Parts: sequence; C-alpha cells; structure tokens
Amino acid sequence: MSQDSFTSKGTLSVGDAEYEIYRIASVDGAQTLPYSLKVLLENLLRTEDGANITADHIRALGNWDENAQPDTEIQFTPARVIMQDFTGVPCIVDLATMREAVEDLGGSAEKVNPLSPAELVIDHSVQIDVYGRSDAFARNVEFEYQRNGERYQFLRWGQGAFDDFKVVPPGTGIVHQVNIEHLARVVMERDGVAYPDTCVGTDSHTTMENGLGVLGWGVGGIEAEAAMLGQPVSMLIPRVVGFKLSGEIPAGVTATDVVLTITQMLREHGVVGKFVEFHGEGVASIPLANRATIGNMSPEFGSTCAIFPIDDVTMEYLRLTGRSDEQVALVEAYAKEQGMWHDPDRELRFSEHLELDLSTVVPSIAGPKRPQDRILLSEAKDSFRKVLPTYVDGDEGDAGAASSFPASDPTPQGSDEGQNGGSKPASEGNGSSRPHKRVTVSRDGQSFEIDHGIVSIASITSCTNTSNPSVMLAAGLLAKKASEKGLKVKPWVKTSMAPGSKVVTEYYEKAGLWPALQDLGYHLVGYGCTTCIGNSGPLPEDVSAAVNENDLAVTSVLSGNRNFEGRINPDVKMNYLASPPLVVAYALAGTMDFDFESEALGQDSDGKDVFLQDIWPSADEVQSTIDSSIDRDMFLTQYADVFAGDERWTGLDTPEGNTFEWDPQSTYVRKPPYFDGMTMELTPVEDISGARVLAKLGDSVTTDHISPAGSIKADSPAGLYLAEHGVDKKDFNSYGSRRGNHEVMIRGTFANIRLRNQLLDGVEGGFTRNFLAGGEQTSIFEASEAYQEAGVPLVILAGKEYGSGSSRDWAAKGTRLLGVKAVIAESYERIHRSNLIGMGVLPLQFPEGKTAADLGLDGTETFEITGVTELNEGKTPKTVHVKAAKDGGEAVEFDAVVRIDTPGEREYYLNDGILQYVLRQLAGA
Repeated sequence: MSQDSFTSKGTLSVGDAEYEIYRIASVDGAQTLPYSLKVLLENLLRTEDGANITADHIRALGNWDENAQPDTEIQFTPARVIMQDFTGVPCIVDLATMREAVEDLGGSAEKVNPLSPAELVIDHSVQIDVYGRSDAFARNVEFEYQRNGERYQFLRWGQGAFDDFKVVPPGTGIVHQVNIEHLARVVMERDGVAYPDTCVGTDSHTTMENGLGVLGWGVGGIEAEAAMLGQPVSMLIPRVVGFKLSGEIPAGVTATDVVLTITQMLREHGVVGKFVEFHGEGVASIPLANRATIGNMSPEFGSTCAIFPIDDVTMEYLRLTGRSDEQVALVEAYAKEQGMWHDPDRELRFSEHLELDLSTVVPSIAGPKRPQDRILLSEAKDSFRKVLPTYVDGDEGDAGAASSFPASDPTPQGSDEGQNGGSKPASEGNGSSRPHKRVTVSRDGQSFEIDHGIVSIASITSCTNTSNPSVMLAAGLLAKKASEKGLKVKPWVKTSMAPGSKVVTEYYEKAGLWPALQDLGYHLVGYGCTTCIGNSGPLPEDVSAAVNENDLAVTSVLSGNRNFEGRINPDVKMNYLASPPLVVAYALAGTMDFDFESEALGQDSDGKDVFLQDIWPSADEVQSTIDSSIDRDMFLTQYADVFAGDERWTGLDTPEGNTFEWDPQSTYVRKPPYFDGMTMELTPVEDISGARVLAKLGDSVTTDHISPAGSIKADSPAGLYLAEHGVDKKDFNSYGSRRGNHEVMIRGTFANIRLRNQLLDGVEGGFTRNFLAGGEQTSIFEASEAYQEAGVPLVILAGKEYGSGSSRDWAAKGTRLLGVKAVIAESYERIHRSNLIGMGVLPLQFPEGKTAADLGLDGTETFEITGVTELNEGKTPKTVHVKAAKDGGEAVEFDAVVRIDTPGEREYYLNDGILQYVLRQLAGA
C-alpha cells in the first residue's frame, strides 16, 4: 500500500465502473512534466513505501530541473514484463531453480511466482531453411519443433506451474507486434486500481510499445526476473529530449524513410540514456503503426525510450485491434484525467529540443553495417560503389575472374516459382571501374552470372515494419504491379516473407495480394524474428559455394532494424535496411549497384522498359487497400485464443508439478548452480586476493562480444561439450536456443570471434593466457576451469563503455560462472554494470582519466583488492585499493572507484546477487 504522502488517492468514474487512481496533480510541477515523466510520477505515488520510494523522491520528480544532468535515483516498478523465447527461457529456468531453493531454505515453492503479469512470445527460434515455395511455412515450423521441442516442453510446464505467466506458442507472431496488437493495455486495472501500463521486456525493441503511449524499454533477463518478482528497476531521473513534429509525410515516402531519418538525427544529436518524447502538431498526422515503427528503433538511436503520448489516434488503433469498449473508455478517461492526453498547445518542460518537418523526408535506405548510416535512395548506387572497395581484396579490375559453379542440387531449399530469370546484374554504367569478380553459376540447365554487390537476400522481416500495414500493403501492391508486367526476381536472390502476426496474412489474403507475392518468391516462411536476428537460413548451395570460393562481397536487403556486420548471414558482408516495397524492388534489381531512377527493372510483355516509378503504388492506392482489407474482426479472430497453440504445441509431452523434473541428459535445459549451498544467513563479502586477469580488453566491448550468440562451432568449448553429450553437429542449433543450459553458455562467454584479448598479440576470439601454465594460450573457458580448480579468483580489465549494446543477462551470468570476482573498466554501460552487481560481480573503475596503459598494467600481474569488506558495515566505500604485483616483484597501486551506486545495489551485492536477495525475502516472508 502507498503511504500517499500527497493525498493523491481518489476515484475515477468511467461509465458504470469506478477505479481507484493516484492523481499526479497533487504534486507541484506535475502538469508541465513531459508525458513520460508523468507516467513515472504516478508510479512513485502508487508505490511510495517510505523506504525505497519516499516523498522526497516524488518531490524531486515533480520539481525536475530539465536543464540539470541526471543525479537523482528513483525506483520504477513496471506493471508487467514481456519476453521472447531466447531471453525468456533462462528467466523461467531461474524461477524454476528458485522454487527448489526456497524449499531448501524452509519456504514454500508456490511463493516463487510472478507478482506482475509476465508474458512470453516464442518468436526467435524459427529459421528460414525453406523459402520460395508453398510449403515453406509448414516445413520451417517442422524444423523449428525438431530443434526446440525440449525448450518448448519446458515453457509449457512453466505456463502451467506459474501464476500470471502466459506463453504465446510458436508460429503466432513477433513479440513486439503481438504486444502492440493485443497484449498492451495502455492503462492497467488490477484489484480495482487503474494506472498506466508500463512494461519492461527482455528484448531491446520492447520500445515498440512506446508508440502506444506505453512506457517501457528492454532490460536484461536478470532485471526482468527481479521485476517479475516485485523488485523495482533502479534508474536516474533522465533528461528528456522533446522531438517536435510538424507537417505531413509526403506521397511516395514510407514510415521506414521517416524512421531512418529520425534515427540519423537522434544518433547525431546524442540521446544515449535519455528519454525521447514526440510532440507537436505533426503527431496527429502519424498513424499508430508508424509511431510504433519509430518507437521500435529507439535502441538504434540509443535512447532509453522513444514515446508518443495518448491521443485520438491511439484510441482508433485500440478499437481497430479489438480492445473492449470498456478498455478504450478507461484509457481515454484516465489519460484526460491525469493530463496525459496529447495537447500540442500545452507547453511542457524538455531538456533538449529537436524538430522535424515531415514533409522534408525523402526515400532512404541504411547500410552497409549500421542503422544510423542513412543513404538517400537516389544516391544508393554511388554510396555502394564508394564502400565496395573496402570489402574486397586487392584491385580486381573490371574484368574480374570468371569461374563456373554448376549446382549439385539446383534448388536445395530454393524456389521453382518465378526465380529462374537468367539475367545478369545491372550494367556498370558511366564507365566506372568498380571492383568486379564475375562468377557463372549453373542451375537446372540454365546459368546466371553473379558478382560483388548482388542482393543475395531480400527479406520482408522484423517487427519494425511487418506491424505496419502501410508498408506491408505497399510491398504487396508493388509485387502485384511487377507481376502483371512480367517482372521476375533474379535467380540468385533468397526471398522471404515473415510477418509479425497472422493478421498480416489475413489482410494480404483479403486484398488479393498473395498470388503476386508468391509469383515473385515471397511465400510465407514463418511468423518470427527471422532475418533480422540472423535466422536467415542458408543461401542456396550453389550461390553460397560461389560466394565463398570466390570471396564475393554480396549484400542483403531487409525490412529490419539491425544490419550489423556478421549478423544477417555468414556469407553476406554488406547489409542494408529498407522499407518492404524497396525490399521487393531490390529483389527485382538483383544488385545494390543499381539506380532506380535511371535503370529499368526489366521489360514488360511488349519489350518496354519498366522502372520503379512505373510500379510504385500511390499513397491513395495504399490507403484504399488498407480501408478495404483491414477490420476489427481480423484482430478479434486471430487473437481470440492466442495462448492455445496448434496441435504440435498442445501435443508436446509436458511435465507437471510445482517444481520441474530436470533431465540430467538434457543439453537444452539444466539446473544452474547459482543457489548451491546458499543459506538464509549472509556470508560476509571478502577482499579479493591473488587474482589473475582472465582478459584485458579495449574500448567499446559490447555485450555482443561477451554474451554467447550465433552458431556454435564444432571445435569450440561449447561444440566439444555438445559432441561429448552425443549431439550431432547438425543439431548444435544456436547459443540463443541453448540459453537454458549454463554449461553451453559458460563455454561461449567471451568467445565472440571478433573479441580481442590484449593478453595475446594478433589473436581474435575467445582465447587467453593461462598463467598457471606458464602463460600458454588456451580458451577462456579452459583457463577459467584451471583457475577455479586452483582456487584463484579472476578479474577483467577493460576500457571505455564496457558492456555497451543490448542488455544481455548472459554477459553477466557467464562472467560470474567463469569465476570473475571483479571488473575494472574506464567506464560502463549502465545496464551491464547493474547486471554485474546482480550476479555478485564487483564493478570497479580506474581513477578518473587513467587507463590500464597509463598505470603500466599489461594484465600479467597478480591483483589484491582491499577495502571491499567495508560493505559489510552497511556503507559503500567510494574507492577500494588495488595492488597489482608484477612477476619481478614491483607493484602498481591505485584506488579504484566502486561503482555500486545505490543502497539497493549494495544489498544485492551483499546477498551475492539479486536473485539470492529476492530468494531470502521470499523464504523469510
């Protein structure tokens, strides 16, 4: 119960219903706060307990100084948690383990339950093995269950064992699209209390819900588990960037173009760690789906959230997507009562200001490796030509090397429909001498020529755009016009259509667009995060062989949000983000070396050149198709029984009971050792003595470098482990799919092929030196095993921005399980620093302005860290003393800054981790 120091509790009547609410107007300064901070203010009023959340915290938020740098910490309690299966499985593994541990501590297993609604959408496991044929969806789902059946059995057990935990089965949709179309409440109601829907998720693109006015963002699994168990998220009151929108989006410009423009603007402005909030007259002209697309890209420009306030457009979307009349009425009444309804004339306080006239946006793409690298479509060919030489070896001249690659299996998973064009990539034009390496590929009695820059993947994928009917229907209409003119996708292009919900399939059907899409190879391949997260599946064998044998720099074009190097497909060096209609256009062009304004996509039946402008649908065509093919009944039908699943799901042999029966032979789901030997009494923290360096790292080491991801190599520690446990290489699956097995994940921590450990010269990957064996090179995992067996603690040395990127729980969990007791870095990404503490690892910082090199550290030293024991006395020392002794006896000494920033973090560290803290609270309750 709230202490309600501001007497804010009152009643709101909506129709025949009455709700208890906490009025933010009771706090001075509330009315001029940005929308996002009003949501936080209500959160504090409702959860004020006098300890973690006090009247002073509430006053500080009401009196927020928009010009000050963040320095006031608050505790934010999310209303609910959403997960996808890669990140959700280890969360449920931990909860299952906690159920056993709480019994060992004398408590009841049933006490371990989500205290807030928790929903998990299985969307990250489907891969595009089969494409371009009518049975692609069925075949890919079949492969998905073969690979992941064990994980799915475990999640079905969790759905039955835990209260307030629901699972959306495979083959239903993408987590963020399902969230905005169905799960998001916008205003919550529980036990008669109405309050803003706030939601953290175990995926960085949780921010898609910001388009609906739902405040939330991506967190690591550790934080999500804590939030599920009632623990607040610690945060500083942020700076809020006011992004004013004016004008309207011009004809021919898509939501994707808008979001790429905004991404570039905000990345250049600098919004890391800040809230971004959209306001102004232009907001009303932006459809909800476009708002969601913009919110989705928040991680790409670096902000914590990118939120739109509630208005009439929000109400229209809630009605369209099948929310009840009572829910829609509550949202509108609550938003207006609390001053959270968008009023473009109301002056709000913002820390920084940006403005975009939407009428100035032009068609764009982004690439070849970062979403903020926007390119005007009109300049795309020139941009590609400028960057191509950095992706090829030497001067390959204009003629190139011609090789012939007959296909042993002409269409291994490929298409026999509309794929055998046999034409060459577009001509060079302008007499350019861009690098070439022309390779002939034979298939099915025909041959075609590929070269650097071909589009090898053209995928309509990712929640970013598949939730947006305007761009999805534009792609369908463009395909229809192209098909009618006889255009074909080039035979080397792997096409795929992976919508974010079944509603997309239904409106394509109603609009009559499937035949044309399928004629161009765009058959349904699955509902899930496919190409965007690297589940693009293999290229056709003949194309893959030609690419690898000749080291071709080929491209992908996808309607996603991420295009980082090595992410999309191992054969593909350059990746470009584009709107769904442009994805189809590039599939027709077949190459990035293409100018849509001056080059023809092909010829029609009369031999007349067909240009992109000839098949690009008008804004009126798109809108009329939306009006005639999308209705409320579609959403009601598709989401009527969204948690039920098909026969495969319901037919899974699922264990029952309050605690999980762990299979000792499982290589997917294993009981982790976090709570082994734990007692109710705290074990005092100790100084760190005799520690060696496991890895010495440079600047900007991301959680992608630390956390296991991608495919598992046969000769890696994880691959060897799986082989020893009888798993064939073809069944290794990915690290993501095996996140419920700590044995696999420990072996993959710090194993990224691009990681550079400065203990070694010129070596990339998960390697280090074992100083117990004379400094010999070995894998990080094998060195860790040797150190732990000898009782030697470990430290990590790092540079600036350690742990940047997405929040990944295994970046902290793996660090802990490798035996690392402390990390000493120049600076940290906030979430990873928090996660380290959550796993009982001490985050320390070099003295201001100093680096490991400045201090003369090379990583061969033995470390003593003293002063840690002060934490046992109920206070957090500002610094601890570090003494690093070299082999010759001389020592480097300095005072490291302790980055335990809050009292709550100190409690977590004293308990050896956040889960241990929660467990003791539950067992003692």
